[in-house]
Amino acid sequence: MIQTAFPYLAILLFIASILVYIEEKSKAKLFEYLPAIVILYFTVMTLSSLNLWIKTEEINSTYKAFKSHLLPAMIFLMLLQADIRNILKLGKKILLTFFLASLSISLGFIIMFALLHNFFETEAWKAFGALSGSWMGGTGNMVAIQSALNLPDSAMGYVLLIDSIDYAIWVMILLALVPFASSFNRWTKSDESILKNLTKKLHNDNEKKEPINFPSLFMLLGLALIVSALSQEMALLLPTSNFFTTTTWIVLFATTIGILFGMTTLSRLASASPLANIMLYLIIALIASRANFAELTQAPIYIMAGFLIILIHGAIMILFAKIFKLDLFTLGVASLANIGGVASAPILAGAYHKTLIPIGVLMAMMGYIIGTFMGLGVSKSLMIIAS
Repeated sequence: MIQTAFPYLAILLFIASILVYIEEKSKAKLFEYLPAIVILYFTVMTLSSLNLWIKTEEINSTYKAFKSHLLPAMIFLMLLQADIRNILKLGKKILLTFFLASLSISLGFIIMFALLHNFFETEAWKAFGALSGSWMGGTGNMVAIQSALNLPDSAMGYVLLIDSIDYAIWVMILLALVPFASSFNRWTKSDESILKNLTKKLHNDNEKKEPINFPSLFMLLGLALIVSALSQEMALLLPTSNFFTTTTWIVLFATTIGILFGMTTLSRLASASPLANIMLYLIIALIASRANFAELTQAPIYIMAGFLIILIHGAIMILFAKIFKLDLFTLGVASLANIGGVASAPILAGAYHKTLIPIGVLMAMMGYIIGTFMGLGVSKSLMIIAS
């Protein structure tokens, strides 16, 4: 059994790196429905359940230090890739559809929790708050909210279960609907020429990115760690409450700084993405290392709750598609840009036509920007219902 910090961190990093490598090199179908980051969580959780490491004082202090310092740095690097000026090029209709998707998901969480909150544990609102961050942004937003709400790592198993099972089925449904786009668009009487004109204006942002290189990697690592340190210091100066804890302020500071720097030339550095992903995978592994399968006693009701959220979201989206004459492409990609993020929204966009892929990317980037803010708003609503 592992009792010291270095082998504990080494095995977490090793497992994460191996899974990422296998996902990239094998191109296995499994990873289309279970991303490496989800497999990582449950692999590490299994090892934790088997007591491969003991929660000694050294391991506990290492866990807290790495998680608390890496989280703001990861948030900053994640948002550094989202230049809000490029997102605004999408136009009013697509942006409004994206926010409609975010709003309907928020309502889905609130309505579901109002109906079922008595079936969950007392602080289940925190788990669903973290999930709302993922379903309106991405895994990074989910981790940010988990830390802001002080959600126990053991409860993250429920969040990842819903985020993998329910999400995978929703992706399959949206992909299966692609052949019916023309029929749906005739029913809503949507104007498809808007998309055709938009694709002519947009260019692939990846072509503008400067290549990954050692100087930019090193500089961004230093900058991200300084942002983390500054965010933690500034947060100590602000008043706190039961909801706005010091960690919440840290997350909000790092988010704001990331958005602002995303509008500078630093957003063109491709090195930000791999650095952010390395930090994200390590944070997820750290969270999983504190969890145990024996604690997932209410998995079925959580999974059902996730499907109810998606059902409410889908119903609202279809209703507004008819009212505002929205096409199926915009509707589906807006939904998946929220629930699936940058890993899946471009895939759905490409299923319609490869020239539409940049739209999926930009919409998902918008999720990075708003996911933490809206997720915290949903969390506050769920807390009020729970009380």
